Amino acid sequence: MSLKKDEFQSVGQAIREMLSSYRLNTKFDEANIIGSWERIVGKPIARRTKKLSIRNSVLFVEFDSPSMRRDFSFHKQQILSMFKSEFGEGVITEIVAM
Repeated sequence: MSLKKDEFQSVGQAIREMLSSYRLNTKFDEANIIGSWERIVGKPIARRTKKLSIRNSVLFVEFDSPSMRRDFSFHKQQILSMFKSEFGEGVITEIVAM
């Protein structure tokens, strides 16, 4: 049996379709965001981060000190823009520093 060229799909596309069919796209994107935290914000901020979580497209970031939380708030919009350009507009809509 021979298949036409247009009947093939890339492995990446097949994985995306599988994730979509099992409704796992959101969890996959969340895991990628958390895994990319250090690369996007840099090691100094990542070292001072205690916990990351995502709920309803909001990234919650817990820092080890109030001063770090305050310093982060000055750069929050820039970092949010970096996440949006990397992962798309709808994945993270807001960042809350705790």
